[in-house]
Amino acid sequence: MPKKDRIISVDLGTTKVAAIIAEVEDNDLKIVGVGSTPSYGLKRGVIVNLEKAVTSIEKAVDEASRMAGLKVDSCYAGISGSHIESINAHAMIATSRAGGVITKRDIERVIEQAKAIALPLDREIIHAIPIEYIVDNERGIKDPVGMSGVKLEAEVHIVTAAITSAQNIYTALERAGLKVKDLVLQPLASSYSVLQPDEIDLGVCLLDIGGGTTDIAIFYDGAIRHSEVIPLGGEYITNDIAIGIRTPYKQAEMIKKKYASLNITPEEKTEEIKVPGIGGREGKSITKDTLYSIVSPRVEEILMITNKAIKKSGFADVLAAGVVITGGTARLDGLDRLAEEVLNLPVKIGIPKKIGGLTDIVQDPIYATGVGLIFYGFEKKNRDFIIHKKGAGVFDAIKKRFEEWLKKYF
Repeated sequence: MPKKDRIISVDLGTTKVAAIIAEVEDNDLKIVGVGSTPSYGLKRGVIVNLEKAVTSIEKAVDEASRMAGLKVDSCYAGISGSHIESINAHAMIATSRAGGVITKRDIERVIEQAKAIALPLDREIIHAIPIEYIVDNERGIKDPVGMSGVKLEAEVHIVTAAITSAQNIYTALERAGLKVKDLVLQPLASSYSVLQPDEIDLGVCLLDIGGGTTDIAIFYDGAIRHSEVIPLGGEYITNDIAIGIRTPYKQAEMIKKKYASLNITPEEKTEEIKVPGIGGREGKSITKDTLYSIVSPRVEEILMITNKAIKKSGFADVLAAGVVITGGTARLDGLDRLAEEVLNLPVKIGIPKKIGGLTDIVQDPIYATGVGLIFYGFEKKNRDFIIHKKGAGVFDAIKKRFEEWLKKYF
């Protein structure tokens, strides 16, 4: 890796587009620019108006670029939406080297074999993530390179997306002047910024509750086991508020952010909130208890649907570390307590890890995906650097640097 490099992330959300610029110097990450703007042209994580989406991306990237004092031309971007589907595939090959020593080429071959699944013409694979390797029926192996064996098997988590939805993201970013280095599933990206290694080992469910979707990623024994996107999110809470108290959507969003709570005291129930009228009509007042009665049922519904999805995944019994909730809706006061009741699991709110520079700006659940994409890009750069260098001395040095980085941030 060069002495100084840059990593740029773009989080395309239903309610906001966020761009983050980080610098890498002497193996240290430092955030130097952050831009966030309301999202137009996206619905439930999918681009529905290309021109508006491009404008939103340009504004967020321009804001981050001005803050950092530099121009950017490439990025890591997140992808979500109800079109996302995932399966766990199994593959098996015979090792190719004399003596049965497993090589990196064998790893590539078995993963390619796992990816050879029948897919509809309108879908493409965006991730093929190894869960575990099996060498001569010995399970639970994370890195079999150098081991001896005549048969290599792999369990691989495969994430697919609608080709048109993925292509629209590429097109929007390219028209905004950005080359896409990698398209990353949003809950996978968020996991890099809010989950700890011991949680991933013990078993944890990450819920990224954004504006238009609730993204689920389940991890166990150091690997992702299940991912899913539920087309429900914070915008539905806002819609309920707008309809329930008869106020414009923008005002309902402001009221939700400022006053909505799932944990109100008897004294707070009678407190009044001023509500602007529609179309010049006179405004009115509602109590916090009225707002609670609108917000709580919708949040409970999202959590109940999520609970069904977790149980259906088959991994509900291995979540020893419980649930980590992040995303914009995680800001809702009392969400962790209600989630514990509905999910019957320990729950905490996921805040992005501190990484230096303007880190205080992004210490917020809404930036979980954006910061996670920075971590993802940093790990990928280190991995690519190792692959393209030769000699044990270089490999050991980079491995040591990466281990030091892990200790520092995790």
